[in-house]
Amino acid sequence: MANRSGKRAFGHLRKLPSGRFQASYINPAGLRQRAPDTFESRAAAGDWLTVQESTILQQTWTDPTLRNIAFGPYAERWIKERAGLRPRTIQLYEWMFERYLKSTLGPMNLSAIDPAVIRSWRLNLLTLGNSETMVAKAYRLLRAIFNTAVEDELIRRNPCRITGGGTEKPSERPVLELPQVVALAALIPQRQRSMILLATFASLRYGEVTALQRADVDFEAGTVSINHAFTEVPGRGLVLGPPKSRAGVRTIAVPSTVMAALKDHFQRYVSDSPDAFVFTGVKGKPIRRSHFNGLVDWKAAVAEIGVPQLHFHDLRHTGNTLAASSGVSTRDLMARMGHDSMNAALIYQHATKQADKKISDSLDARLRAADGESGS
Repeated sequence: MANRSGKRAFGHLRKLPSGRFQASYINPAGLRQRAPDTFESRAAAGDWLTVQESTILQQTWTDPTLRNIAFGPYAERWIKERAGLRPRTIQLYEWMFERYLKSTLGPMNLSAIDPAVIRSWRLNLLTLGNSETMVAKAYRLLRAIFNTAVEDELIRRNPCRITGGGTEKPSERPVLELPQVVALAALIPQRQRSMILLATFASLRYGEVTALQRADVDFEAGTVSINHAFTEVPGRGLVLGPPKSRAGVRTIAVPSTVMAALKDHFQRYVSDSPDAFVFTGVKGKPIRRSHFNGLVDWKAAVAEIGVPQLHFHDLRHTGNTLAASSGVSTRDLMARMGHDSMNAALIYQHATKQADKKISDSLDARLRAADGESGS
């Protein structure tokens, strides 16, 4: 008969009036799940049910009604709902999504994006001339979004499987010699001079040094405490919040010569209020990063010391290198830098060991030359 039903250990088969077969089963959520199409034969419908049973037994089953979720809306929701992101990070993620992900991957269903699609997407970005650094950042964002999709049981595996796809290869940044730091500070207007010294010799980020308040500086102990950091948010300007990470909250010992310069700075420019900002512009307001270079004529100053490509962040880079060369432990270096991970500290220590080896080799060559001269 046309409506004759089939009995099976798993699932249910039914012959339709058209002569085709309909298959269904009870899914892990306890709901009846029907095949998206009918089948020409009972055997074909049975094969489909066998596959569905296998995915349930292997715990790889996913709800097919969820597979039609487009990547674009899911990614946008992921960015909005991601807990603990700083405003600057949210801004960066939104910008990367718009620039690198939305047009190509946005319209596609999550389940349709496989490793081949990811490889093609990445190659296309590089072919179009995007930097390896930015493509690596976009890849890491994409991988994080798909990790959540796996947790949400929307897909079985993360399709981002390119070895080294998220690894950045930034260009080597300059490290200043001590005389260059002193010369640079001398070329900066007096109101911001100590800012250069402190950013370097306390290894501070721009947002950390500009957020320093009078109460954060202890002249008796010779320390500065990092309790806040400024972040620039479009439409809101400077936002005072916590440092970049939990490890960013720290107290740093500062060389006495720098503290002496800072004390003079306090007498000239810092009010007596405990929450008064240490470094401000001529109107007494914190200095936005976008205004700093013009305020101090940074371009002329760094050209004068022979490092025209120097960025403000390179001062922290210089300070970290100097700290690593002092022979401190990895943990101590991490604490000073304000890092949760030891990766950055190990990089600086490795670089210092390489420099130390060069010094040793140079001294050895000079000793050999001297020994040769004395023996001749």
